[in-house]
Amino acid sequence: MMNLTNSKSLLRFYLILATTFIFFSGALISLPVVSQPMKMDKILYGAAYYHENMPYERLDEDIKMMKAAGLSVVRVGESSWANFEPEDGVFEFAWMDRIVDKMHAAGIKVIMGTPTYSIPTWMAAKHPDIIATKLKGEKHYYGVRQNMDILNPQFLKYAERIVRKMAEHYAKHPAVIGFQVDNETTSNEANTSYFFNGFVSYLKEKYKTTEALNKAWGNNYWGMQIYKWEDMPTRDGATNPSYKVEWERFYRKTTTEYLKWQTKLVAEYKRKDQFSTHCFNMIWIFPNSSFDQVEVSKTMEVASLNVYHDVQDGMEGQGIAIGGDFTRSFKRGNYLVTETNAQATDFGSASSQNPPFEGQLRLNAWHHIATGANMVEYWHWHSNHNGNEMFWRGILSHDMKPNRVYKEFQQTAQEINRLSPILVNHQKKADVAILYSSDSHFGNTAMDPGFNYDWEILRMHKALYKNNIATDFVYPENTNYSNYKLIVVPSLVMASDSLLAKLVRYVKAGGNVIFGPRSGYCNEFMGARHTDQPGGLTAVCGFTYQEMSKIPKLSLVENPYNIAPENNKVETWFEYLVPTTAKPIAYIQHKEWGKYPAIVSNKFGLGTAIYEGTILSDELQEAVILSKCKEIGIYNAEKNLKFPMLQKNSISASGKAIHFYMNYSDKLQEVKYYFANGKELLSSKPVVANGSLSLAPWGVAIVEESK
Repeated sequence: MMNLTNSKSLLRFYLILATTFIFFSGALISLPVVSQPMKMDKILYGAAYYHENMPYERLDEDIKMMKAAGLSVVRVGESSWANFEPEDGVFEFAWMDRIVDKMHAAGIKVIMGTPTYSIPTWMAAKHPDIIATKLKGEKHYYGVRQNMDILNPQFLKYAERIVRKMAEHYAKHPAVIGFQVDNETTSNEANTSYFFNGFVSYLKEKYKTTEALNKAWGNNYWGMQIYKWEDMPTRDGATNPSYKVEWERFYRKTTTEYLKWQTKLVAEYKRKDQFSTHCFNMIWIFPNSSFDQVEVSKTMEVASLNVYHDVQDGMEGQGIAIGGDFTRSFKRGNYLVTETNAQATDFGSASSQNPPFEGQLRLNAWHHIATGANMVEYWHWHSNHNGNEMFWRGILSHDMKPNRVYKEFQQTAQEINRLSPILVNHQKKADVAILYSSDSHFGNTAMDPGFNYDWEILRMHKALYKNNIATDFVYPENTNYSNYKLIVVPSLVMASDSLLAKLVRYVKAGGNVIFGPRSGYCNEFMGARHTDQPGGLTAVCGFTYQEMSKIPKLSLVENPYNIAPENNKVETWFEYLVPTTAKPIAYIQHKEWGKYPAIVSNKFGLGTAIYEGTILSDELQEAVILSKCKEIGIYNAEKNLKFPMLQKNSISASGKAIHFYMNYSDKLQEVKYYFANGKELLSSKPVVANGSLSLAPWGVAIVEESK
């Protein structure tokens, strides 16, 4: 096993820590880029499993029930550092070996998690400074997970040791198909000396001189110039948005490098047929505030996500779709679902005890697969009998007996296992992409704490999702947007000149863009552009503006999209647009603001740009996006289904077209089938072109074309 004394790179790493250059150097964690996700030999269906949490011995009984249910994979180990290392330097693997051995004997695959997100009590007692302090002196305490300073040298020493021990031990086991590196990782909001010293080193590397930093941040304001790096003030009292956004970038970069570091450790031991991954957390819409998923995914064989979503009467499925679209776009291919709803999801016993209705578990599983998932795992197999998550229920309830959810899991598993050879590794093609910017996530908040950038993305995605328009995500670092006919750009308040120029070139070459308000306003340092607004976009959008205002909810004068009058409204934010070449689409009803168009469209080169200078109602936003999709030929009002009916199209690994139909309602639905003759795979019944499909409440149909 490689250790500190015989590894020059790790020795250098710890020397850097000792000299307070805390940032993970890219040279230390260089990994080969894995451009395409690993192909799977089957679609996996299973659950996280924690036999160590069981109130009594029942491993054989659990495996018997898993086999009877058709479960094919379990994820283990990510929460059990104290079990693997009950004392400093004392390692115990026999308890997990027994579990993995029995899973292997039963033909169940295993994903092994590195347990670094939940530290043992002995570590906290021995090194209390491992527990992180947050902004303004707020403290983490022992008792929750993710409470550590991930730049603390002692923590990193222990983390390296346990990761190496586990990777070395379990890479050899034939049941282990991959490693999950850490779990839902964040910076833990740490504001320690290690983070601050690392931040200063990061600034030195990025800006080179204090003069360059002062200019980029506008530090002349309030006389906050920094003349010596050692005079850098801490984050606690920062008011400058440029400082705040750069701190968040450092958070993301640090966490990104931490995950890449763990991935490198695992890579030294894992077999070529094993993958590494990380469970990106989609509970709070978008997790890009935690780390750079695109960058992390480059070094992993497959991307994964944890996504929880609505059920019962409020179930719409958009959480599944947006989580899958977002994660699929990291590596442009299939991904894994490492956690999703089984029964209720809540830390308490009352507020969110909402198990799915009959048929919803099956529908949601197929929706994950239709969106591109090669694995669906629930959290978790059983419901914990103790601890903070005892009412976040698994497939089994606290009585540990077969139940309604178990039986529906069993039905779904049988279907997935039967159709897996046809559907595994199927590929999706989208003509529309949404641009997601981590900088704008923080920049919009810095500019206006009441403005939620992520909810704007959710609303724009919803317009596409509910009209069954396939959607990818693109990111500022993507070099080419030309594969898409339309790019939706929500409130790109913070962007480099090069990113804006890339969008301008895209439109000029024939692309189409829909911009949300605030786009182009600030540069990459969160400084307001001193050019005509929208900065860098005046020509492509065909207008300028100098003023903006907070507004109440107001109606449009026109109803250009013929929607219900009560929905033909805008609110919250308004920019005083003055068209140059743009064509106004609509004005608002107001004696002052009504002088300026709320929405404009402009032809530029071979393409078009729509700009929304205000916040549109959900219905109006949907109408704007849908109208453009119709105009450019990626939506057919006669053939495109509308929610609650979903339709997702793919190409199988064998080259055949696959069409998923999903009924997100409690009513029987009849839908027209417009594609070539084929077979409905779940029922094995033939389907003819221009025929029809009947879907039961919460029902699913999957058609494979014959040719």
